[in-house]
Amino acid sequence: MRTATGAWVWIGARAAMSLLIAAAVVRQLAASIGTALELGRDVVTTIANFLSFFTILSNAAAAIVLAWAAIWFWTKRRDRDAEPPGLATALASVSTYMIVTGIVYNLLLRSVVLPQGSEPVWWSNEVLHLIGPLFLLADVFVGPLRRRLPWRALWAIVAFPIVWVGYTMVRGPLTTNPVSGEPFWYPYPFLNPNNDGGWGSVIVYVIGIAIAIVAVGALVVWWGRRAADRGVVASVPQTADTL
Repeated sequence: MRTATGAWVWIGARAAMSLLIAAAVVRQLAASIGTALELGRDVVTTIANFLSFFTILSNAAAAIVLAWAAIWFWTKRRDRDAEPPGLATALASVSTYMIVTGIVYNLLLRSVVLPQGSEPVWWSNEVLHLIGPLFLLADVFVGPLRRRLPWRALWAIVAFPIVWVGYTMVRGPLTTNPVSGEPFWYPYPFLNPNNDGGWGSVIVYVIGIAIAIVAVGALVVWWGRRAADRGVVASVPQTADTL
């Protein structure tokens, strides 16, 4: 978004997407709680499991960061300012997580049949797994006022997925599945060592997804650096009346 008008439009789109993603997360959580109550499942475990999905955590973070970016633009930005480092790193991180979420879900999980009573709300599911990721992908290339991040920002980007995988693998055998009653619960079938393939399959998938996260994160950082080097960062007037 090189023009002032384009920048304002895109920031408005960020704010709208933040609200849409937040609504999708809340709607899906409400549906999960409602189903748990209806079928007599453990509600606390259901909520904890819901908040343990990488998709949910990534979308919740994206909603917060997109809102942060919009508020900064409208209240703190000065003419020609690039994003502050913290915001720039956060945007790069959630962009990476959302893009990877979209890739993994649509390639590996869209056709997976879920247990009865676990079906997602259709519009919420599409926002969380398709519309949100596509928006964050577009934001990488057209979002205004992007800062040139150092390559070491990749460490910040990969930190959360590493922690999440560790948490998931430790929590899995300690959690009883509220749907099936099995003495373990993993958010995604490819992370479940009790499935065919065992730990070998899990390790292969973890390595593959780790490579994808690093690759996408590197692309996000590289594009921001390229845009800054070429002077693509938008020049935006201080007040809207100059548009």
